[in-house]
Amino acid sequence: MSGDPDAERSGAGPSTLPDAVDVVVVGAGLAGLRAAQTVARAGRSVVVCEAGDGVGGRVRTDVVDGFLVDRGFQILNTSYPALRAAVDLDALDLRRFVPGAAVRDGDGRLHRLADPRRVPTWAPRTALDGLLGPGDKARIGALTLRALTVPPKRQARAPERSTADELARWGLGGAPTETFLRPFLAGVLGDRDLGTSSRVFSLFWRSFARGDLTLPSRGIGAVTAQLAARLPTGTVLLDTPAEQVTPGAVRTPRGTVRAGAVIVATEGTSAASLLAGRVPPPRTFALTTHFHVTADPPTRQALLHLDGTGGPVVNTMVLTAAAPSYSPDHRHLVASTVLGAEPLRDVALRAELTRIWGTPVGAWDELTTVRVPHALPAAVPPTPAGLRRAVDVGDGLFVAGDHRDTPSVQGALVSGRRTAQEALRYLDAGVASRA
Repeated sequence: MSGDPDAERSGAGPSTLPDAVDVVVVGAGLAGLRAAQTVARAGRSVVVCEAGDGVGGRVRTDVVDGFLVDRGFQILNTSYPALRAAVDLDALDLRRFVPGAAVRDGDGRLHRLADPRRVPTWAPRTALDGLLGPGDKARIGALTLRALTVPPKRQARAPERSTADELARWGLGGAPTETFLRPFLAGVLGDRDLGTSSRVFSLFWRSFARGDLTLPSRGIGAVTAQLAARLPTGTVLLDTPAEQVTPGAVRTPRGTVRAGAVIVATEGTSAASLLAGRVPPPRTFALTTHFHVTADPPTRQALLHLDGTGGPVVNTMVLTAAAPSYSPDHRHLVASTVLGAEPLRDVALRAELTRIWGTPVGAWDELTTVRVPHALPAAVPPTPAGLRRAVDVGDGLFVAGDHRDTPSVQGALVSGRRTAQEALRYLDAGVASRA
């Protein structure tokens, strides 16, 4: 496995640390890069210490035998305001999926559904499909209308329950949840039990209804590569893990850099360790994605396929149906995701994929398997009103990441920006107090 030559080393900096800067950011993922961008635009000096050999963290793309392999199940939703504010979407050359899903039911039938507002040509098929009854479709429509019309800030402060209970409240428990909503949401939230906060679910549902589901033509890592490329030269130091974080300093194998403020922007478990008890480690969900290569794809539609029977594969899709550039040649790349950090055994996996796709997959070549132990932070009740957790942990130390906001690209970017703003206010207050 090698890194994407277009993305992996974007933002690479000098071989030595500066002695001192205004702000040190630990971690060059979405939150860390957005934090560094905010600090730099304010005219303050900043350095980003990244443990890996490239930027991106969980939002990164590797190259395996010429194929672009994202770090697990990745879909970029264009409706996120923080994404549009942080990057040039046109420059990403986005490739779009059909806004819908295909569901294999327990009788072996395949149901193709799409948002009739977005794909009018699919409206008759979706209306007549028997996976969901007319009443269920009407209730999903009402749920979608509410998500689109209620302001996001109100949704983030609404009375809270689990997603499963919220769906039941809308009359969507039972078959609609088990055959369609659970497999769809489980892959997005990492949460098969649907214990995720109804506030988070409402915002996710709004984003699905508003945005396009896409992938950059050069892989999801193109997002973080673009963020890094917009930083001043030398801002990001690769292969520079933080060994210790203390007020005013970060120690690395290359030495110690002093700073007026330190932002720890790693995933939540690592952040809790570096901050030594100042923040609790979050509960997280793991995802495992199996990648296969085939010359004969099971579909040429850019459509997410779901298992409506509750099997271990929550979703599978032909990535090259949307983004042919993920392949170096005429072959196709299929990504299939299971919940948890343990991959399925090959025989069991192929049996599941054969059933979901409705065609034998024994001839598919196994490319690689990507395990992401802390893919998504759990956002279960109770969550803070507004879904924003504190980022100032005292003594000039700050923490950023999707575990401080919503478990999404939107949450990571918002967290990076607001954490940097708090760090800047802290620095400004210190200057004022010394004046």
